[in-house]
Amino acid sequence: MTAPASKVPLTLWGQAAILLLGGFASMFTSTVGTVTLDTVAHQLGAPLATAQWTVSGYLIAMATIVPASGWAAKRCGGKPIWLVAITLFGIFSAFCAVSTSVEMLIFSRVLLGLTAGLLVPVGQMMIAVAAGPHRMGRLMSIASIPLVLAPVLGSTAGSLLTRAYGWPWLFWINVPFAAVGLVAGLRWLKPAMKTSTGPLDVLGLALVLVGLPAIVYGVEQWAAGGTGGLESTVVGVVLLITFAVHEVRTRHPLLNLRLFLDRAFSSTVVVMFGMGMALFGGMIVLPVYFLQVRHEDLVTTGLLTAPTAVGTVLALPLVGRLTDRIGGARIVVAGIVVTIAGTLPLAFIGTTDSYLWLAAVQLVRGLGIGMTTIPAIATGLARLPADQVPDATPVFNMIQRIGSSFGIAILTALLSSRLADGPHTAAAATGAIGYVHGWVVAATAVVLIPALLMLRPGISLQHKEAPERTKL
Repeated sequence: MTAPASKVPLTLWGQAAILLLGGFASMFTSTVGTVTLDTVAHQLGAPLATAQWTVSGYLIAMATIVPASGWAAKRCGGKPIWLVAITLFGIFSAFCAVSTSVEMLIFSRVLLGLTAGLLVPVGQMMIAVAAGPHRMGRLMSIASIPLVLAPVLGSTAGSLLTRAYGWPWLFWINVPFAAVGLVAGLRWLKPAMKTSTGPLDVLGLALVLVGLPAIVYGVEQWAAGGTGGLESTVVGVVLLITFAVHEVRTRHPLLNLRLFLDRAFSSTVVVMFGMGMALFGGMIVLPVYFLQVRHEDLVTTGLLTAPTAVGTVLALPLVGRLTDRIGGARIVVAGIVVTIAGTLPLAFIGTTDSYLWLAAVQLVRGLGIGMTTIPAIATGLARLPADQVPDATPVFNMIQRIGSSFGIAILTALLSSRLADGPHTAAAATGAIGYVHGWVVAATAVVLIPALLMLRPGISLQHKEAPERTKL
C-alpha cells in the first residue's frame, strides 16, 4: 500500500536550506582539492602520496568525530552544536589557507574535518525528525542535492579557483559560507530538542580516533607496496574490535551498535560504505587521466569531470518521489547497476577516447550515484522511531566518510604505485588509470549484495507507519 503524501511546509524548507548551507560547505571542501592535488603537492614540495592526506585526512577526521555528534545533539540540542561547528569551520578554513607546508596543511585539514564532521549529521538529524516518514524521501532527496552535488562540484570549482587565485583560495572560499550560515542560523533556526543522555563515552571516542586512522594508513601502505602496513592495520582492527565490545557493554555508548540488528539498517550501512569508496575514490582517478594523458589544464579538466554532477542532479528530484511511493530498496539496486554501467567503460579507457563518449559515461555514473545514496539513507531512517534517529544518522555519516577515506587512500596508492612502476608513457598511464577504475567497479559490484537483501518484504518506506515528526 502506498503511503499518504503530506505537504512539506515552507518554514521547514527554509530551515533545511540554512542547515544545508553548512553541509554544502563541509562536503564541497572534501573534494575541492582533488583535481588540484598534483599542483598543491608540487607547490609545497611534497610527493603525491603524502599530499593525498590533505583529502583523506580531512575525511578521516570527519568520520571519527561523527559518533560524538549524536551525543552532542541530544545533550545540548542541535542548534547550538551546529552554530559552534559552522563558526570553527570558518576559522580552520583560514588556517588551511595560510599553510606554508604540506604538514601544516594536513594538520589544519584534520582540524577542519573535525568541525565539518558535525555539520552534516546534526543537520540531517534535525531535518529527519521534522520531516516524518511520509515526507522523508522528498525532503531528504531535494534537500540533499547540495550535499551530493557539492563533492562533485568541488573538483570543478577547485580547478577554477586554483588557476585564478592560487590554491589557498580552495579554503578562503569557505569563510563567507561559514559567516552566512552563522548569521542565518542565529536568526532563523528554531531551538532543537534536547533529550536526556549520559556522559560522553571518552574511551569509545579515543578508540575510534586512533583505530580508524591506523587502519586507513595501513591499507594505504599495503596498496602502495610500502612497509608497516600490516602492523598498522592489525593495531587498527584490534582497537575497533575493542571499541565494538566496549560499546555493547557500556551504559552510555557513543554509537548504538544494536541498530545493526535491523537488516535494513545494516544493509544501508554497507551500501553507504561501498558507495563512499566508489564516489570519492573515483573522483581522484579520472582527473589524472585528463591532466597527464590528455595534457589538459586544470580548468578544462574540472569541466570535463563535471558531467557526473549533472547526472546526480537530474536523478535526485525524481528519486525522492519514487522513494516515497514505492520504497527505496528497488531504487538503490537500480542505482548500483547504473553506477556500474557508468564506471565499467572507464576500466577500458584509451588514450584517444572521445570526450563526448567520456561525458556520456560520467553522466550515467552520476545518475546511478543519485539513485543510490539518498534512497538508502531515507529507507534506513524511515524504519526507525524518532528517538533513534539521532543514533542512526551519525552511523550513516561515519560509514560514508570511512568508505570515502578508504577509497581515496587505496585508489591513490594503487594509482601512484602503477604510475611509478611502469614506463612513463601515455599508454602506461592510461593502463594504470583503467586498472584502478576496475577496482572501483569491483567495489561497487560488491555493494549489490546488501542492496539485494534490502528487497525482502518489509524493507521499504511504504511499509512503515509512524506518527508525524514535526519539531526540530
